[in-house]
Amino acid sequence: MAQETQSFIDTMKKFGSDLGLPKVDVDKVVEAQRKNLEALGQSALVASEGAKALAAKQKEMVDGAFRHALEVVREFKPTGNPQEVVAEQTELARKAFDAAIANARDVAELVKKSNADAFKIIGDRITESVAEIRGKFESGSDAKKTP
Repeated sequence: MAQETQSFIDTMKKFGSDLGLPKVDVDKVVEAQRKNLEALGQSALVASEGAKALAAKQKEMVDGAFRHALEVVREFKPTGNPQEVVAEQTELARKAFDAAIANARDVAELVKKSNADAFKIIGDRITESVAEIRGKFESGSDAKKTP
């Protein structure tokens, strides 16, 4: 089986040579793919850490909301005239709404940062890969010019 694979590789090399295609450095191709897989792994790790941070933030928000709700229930004593009761309830609702908006903003920033970090790893690898390919073509064209 190994001999058949080698024969196929030799046939493809001869075919590429007959067409005037540049030689392929298998070690460099393997190294490039290793770097690609490393970048994907790093990106997945960053995304995973971001998901953990998001879950922790959401747990913190829920815990805080329950604590706040308990405090409000304990402290709320609807006495006085109805306008004062409605004003107090409105103020409590406004505070809860402001807290929810702040928490949503925090979550959005956390997700944004996590995604940006993960995509930066992939983007950097793509940029590096393009530079590697460009370098191979530039060095390949110089080699053809040299007698």
